[in-house]
Amino acid sequence: MACMKLGSKTDAFQRQGQAWFCTTGLPSDIVVEVGEMSFHLHKFPLLSRSGVMERLIAEVSEEGEEKCSICLPDIPGGAKTFELVAKFCYGVKLELTASNVVYLRCAAEHLEMTEEYGEGNLITQTETFLNQVVLRNWKDSLRALQTCDAIISHADELHITKRCIESLAMKSSTDPNLFGWPIMEQGGPMQSPGGSVLWNGISTGAGPKNTSSDWWYEDASTLSLPLYKRLVAVMESRGIRQDIIAGSLTFYAKKYLPGLNRRQGANDSNSSARLAPVALGVPPSEEDQKLLLEEIDRLLPIQKGLVPAKFLFGLLRTAMILRASPSCISNFEKRIGMQLDQATLEDLLMPNFSYSMETLYNVDCVQRILEHFLAMDQITGGASPCSDDDGQIIVSPSLTPITMVAKLIDGYLAEVAPDINLKLPKFQALAASVPDYARPLDDGLYRAIDIYLKSHPWLSESDREQLCRLMDCQKLSLEACTHAAQNERLPLRIVVQVLFFEQLQLRTSIAGCFLVSDNLDGSRQLRSGFAGSTEGGWASAVRENQVLKVGMDNMRIRVSELEKECSNMRQEIEKLGRVKGSSTWGNVSKKFGFKLKSQMCSAQEGSVSNQNNGSGKIEKV
Repeated sequence: MACMKLGSKTDAFQRQGQAWFCTTGLPSDIVVEVGEMSFHLHKFPLLSRSGVMERLIAEVSEEGEEKCSICLPDIPGGAKTFELVAKFCYGVKLELTASNVVYLRCAAEHLEMTEEYGEGNLITQTETFLNQVVLRNWKDSLRALQTCDAIISHADELHITKRCIESLAMKSSTDPNLFGWPIMEQGGPMQSPGGSVLWNGISTGAGPKNTSSDWWYEDASTLSLPLYKRLVAVMESRGIRQDIIAGSLTFYAKKYLPGLNRRQGANDSNSSARLAPVALGVPPSEEDQKLLLEEIDRLLPIQKGLVPAKFLFGLLRTAMILRASPSCISNFEKRIGMQLDQATLEDLLMPNFSYSMETLYNVDCVQRILEHFLAMDQITGGASPCSDDDGQIIVSPSLTPITMVAKLIDGYLAEVAPDINLKLPKFQALAASVPDYARPLDDGLYRAIDIYLKSHPWLSESDREQLCRLMDCQKLSLEACTHAAQNERLPLRIVVQVLFFEQLQLRTSIAGCFLVSDNLDGSRQLRSGFAGSTEGGWASAVRENQVLKVGMDNMRIRVSELEKECSNMRQEIEKLGRVKGSSTWGNVSKKFGFKLKSQMCSAQEGSVSNQNNGSGKIEKV
């Protein structure tokens, strides 16, 4: 830390309890009371340097007392600063540093220590040191700004606070290695003023490592919240990038909000090491943390990707615990909604901190976050997918985020489904909020519905059917269809639909296999006509035919089993009187909401018969 030496005389001040005495050999003729401390001094050195002291001494002397007493209750910096002022008046040696120059400058202004009362008076000396030394150095500017907190009104009147903040804002956007500014870096190598690395105090000539744009974060975090806010405001006015400011806000919040670091774990070891010294101190009160949260909300730009989603979830969780203002909580939810596709399932599992404790997890909050995401997705042009001439959905790259969110919400539904206090309308509302086109498959939704049905066995049949309508049976994979067909928790209507679409999938797969087989036969005939066949080619063809035969046999068996299940189920329906009139498969399909034409089933049966004929052909090869 830079310093400036003033005075030349040896120190003649001695302290005895709560009193200071000047041992110059002359008896004291004035007592100055500053707080609880009394200074036994001499009139002439004081009135020759200070206009205020001159007037006060003159007023007391008119009363005719030989030893006068003066009280200075409002002097900036208190007794410690007045001690240095008295030493300056006596010409005793003292040092101006970044830690005391602000106090001395304000005290000198308060005591009117101008050039009228002596050349090179205290105002001139402190101003020179501030402008030529302190404000040209990062560390000294920072230290001087920190001391402004205790006498902020006096420092603001003299524009000291503003000058220190502008100095820091200017230097924060500059590479400190260019000027050799010291940087707070725990465990890092010492550097010479020129920037080279020092070893045992000797320059090695090696250059320091490159400094990133966040080198000033830790230094700025030592400021109080009011001063830090003013620093951020000046940085924004100077055009510093939003992501850099957001990074500083993140560092500041993690330092003074203990709740943000509880979920960090061992993954962020570097950050934990940097924050360790702060954690040893006394954490701020809940009221101070709440105030800081609301200020972070005001200062943090509302822009996607400036800070990680995990950090935003931490802010939101802390805001709920501290009962922050509704606007603060809502703003954090909107910020999360803008980048919900970057969140994880662990982030979404926020406990319910309300007094009612209706559910274990805060489902309403996740619902609002999802609505913000969908609204932003529409604004940014994330429209629904388009279809080609054949009715096939064309997935565009812009669907990737919403597809990720759909998978995330399905996973969240599966996690909260076991909660017996989770009402059916709330579960349905969250599941239905995801657009249909966002789910390529409904397997995740089916899993969540199955868990909910298992955890809520008292649901009525109508409620079960209403819940199962959320999923599209045509978008279930073959594995999910197999599970659903044997799931006793599903309503009978849903099981029939699953069986019907599973049969269609299997028949389509069989038809595709025969088509591939025919193409293979044709290609082999062409190859044999042109080049003949070799023993190795013949053997591979035989192996391929055997594999196809085994696959088709398995699918044929599965189709037969499904047809038997459908036949048994149709008989049960007829017994229960649910089907009236002719109980053909076409009527069953109409009753259960199938919109496929009857010709499709006959066509599929025809394809199966053709495939049976084709299998004999393959066996002959």
